[in-house]
Formats: sequence, structure tokens, C-alpha cells
Amino acid sequence: MGSNRLLKTLGHRVKAVGLGAGAIGVGALALAGLATGPIASRLLVQPARAQATPSLMEFRWDNTKDYRKLYYFMSSTRPLERSDYYFILKPKDRKTAILKLSITIPKYFNAKIDPKQIKLCKMSEGGMLARTRCVKDIPATIELADNGNAIEVFPETPVSDEGTIGVYMTIFNPFNTGMYQFNALAQAPGDIPIAGYLGSWLIQIEPPQQ
Repeated sequence: MGSNRLLKTLGHRVKAVGLGAGAIGVGALALAGLATGPIASRLLVQPARAQATPSLMEFRWDNTKDYRKLYYFMSSTRPLERSDYYFILKPKDRKTAILKLSITIPKYFNAKIDPKQIKLCKMSEGGMLARTRCVKDIPATIELADNGNAIEVFPETPVSDEGTIGVYMTIFNPFNTGMYQFNALAQAPGDIPIAGYLGSWLIQIEPPQQ
């Protein structure tokens, strides 16, 4: 009787160890799959941050202490769908008037951006009962620069640091899902034409719903 009970106890322990090893094996396979997946290069090179209306889990591309997250809204986060983008700059995001605003575009953001579909405007920030929208256009010249990897906005007159402003554009989302970091650089009026970093919008293109 004592030997049978001992054998049963050992059998349960061996089974538990086998299950644990199986779980570890599945975890290892999952990590191996991630390391060879199409988005591995982006995830392994730089950590990330989250989506439009910020989610509960946030990631970051940039680990520096100078990173500043900016608010944005997208009407669609699905690949290849037409979407309205609102890149928001609140009063707390800028300390001076803006003579020139530059927005860097990730090189792997494979979407066609037409300057004619972009405008600078005073924004009404959305919430539970209202949607983010342009309230009034701000006259400006808008161009693509750096081989299409930057949007440059030249207001006709410097934009003050009061009120919420933003850049609105309509595009078709890129095919590739993942996170894309757009950086905002602003040049203040003055003798020294230096653009300062305002912050970053980290958008997410999500997989299609099954």
C-alpha cells in the first residue's frame, strides 16, 4: 500500500513538471514566432506607445526623458480605410508662438499624403459627447519635404500659444498594421531659425476585424 501511494504521488509530480515544461515550450515558440514576424524589426529596435484615444496599455518608441505624448484622433484605425487625422496641439504643448510647424512622417508609413488634403486650424477637442473637429481654418502654406517624410506648415502670421490648434488631414491608412510615431517640431518667431521639439503623436493601425 505504501509503495503504491508513493508511486501515485510521484506520477502526479512528474505530470505537473511535464505540463510546466509544455507551457515553457509554448512560450518559447511564441517568442520565436515574434522574433521572425514582419513587425519584429520595429518592435525589437525601438519600444512603442499607444493609439489615438489613448488605451490602457501604452508603449514607447523613444526611451528618452524628453519624450512628450501629444493627443490625436483618427476616424478609422483599420488598414487601407479612409481616415481623418487630427494632430492636436493644446496650449500646454507649446510655450511660444509658432512661425513654422514641421511634422516628421515615419519612412515605413506607406500611405499617400496630399498637401491639398491638409490644413491648419483651430480645433475643438472631442470627448464623450462631441467629436474632435476643425472650428476655423488658419491660413497657411503646406508642403511635403524630405522626400515626403515631413509635412511643413507655414502660417501666414505666427500662431499664438493660446487656444487649441491642430493639423487635419484625410488619407487612406497604410496597409501595414503597427505603431507609427509622428514628431512635432516648431520654429518660434525670432532671429535664430531653430525648430524645437514639441512632442509626438503615436498612432496605431490595427488588424482588420475577423
